[in-house]
Amino acid sequence: MTPTEQLAAGIAALGLALPEKAEEKLLAYLALLSKWNRTYNLTAVRDEAAMVSHHLLDSLAVLPHLGATGTLADVGSGAGLPGLPLAIARPALELVSIEANQKKSAFQQQAKIELGLANVAIHCGRVEDLKPATLFDAVISRAFSDLAEFVRLAGQLVRAGGRLLAMKGVYPEQEIAALPLDWRLVAVPALTVPGLDARRHLIILERA
Repeated sequence: MTPTEQLAAGIAALGLALPEKAEEKLLAYLALLSKWNRTYNLTAVRDEAAMVSHHLLDSLAVLPHLGATGTLADVGSGAGLPGLPLAIARPALELVSIEANQKKSAFQQQAKIELGLANVAIHCGRVEDLKPATLFDAVISRAFSDLAEFVRLAGQLVRAGGRLLAMKGVYPEQEIAALPLDWRLVAVPALTVPGLDARRHLIILERA
């Protein structure tokens, strides 16, 4: 199965309806990531077929859980995951992608330009140094830190009534038990990612 076929099958399996040109842009992002990865080591995943499941479909699996989120910050986004695929899949979403590594944020900037992602802004720096004029509806992270650290660093970016979303593997029971008292667990939906034989969970938090 080609990456094109794999992506189309995965999107269908997730039950998603993406806007016109979204799949084309996702594949263009994948090609750019694969090209840059040969020089800059942006991700440990080398094979494009594995990138479809591990990166694109894994990111898109959270789409149904974003609800009416209009503004999203992606903390410690690395090569732009999950933020850039989410911004491609939902063009009305305003995304700020936060990554301190200069090579990774430079890649994201290039992807933004080449793919024409007008709804994306890249912040090259540490999350604690970002002082947005307007707080976000939600902040998401993928393999960024444990939950207590995520809350400590990213909680300041969420508006009243907003949410923190942490993408995790197995259910992080100990991390949830160690959450500070001013944040509470809302839900932990299990994510089924086509082509990915691993347990995935989305930890959804809001202020207590």
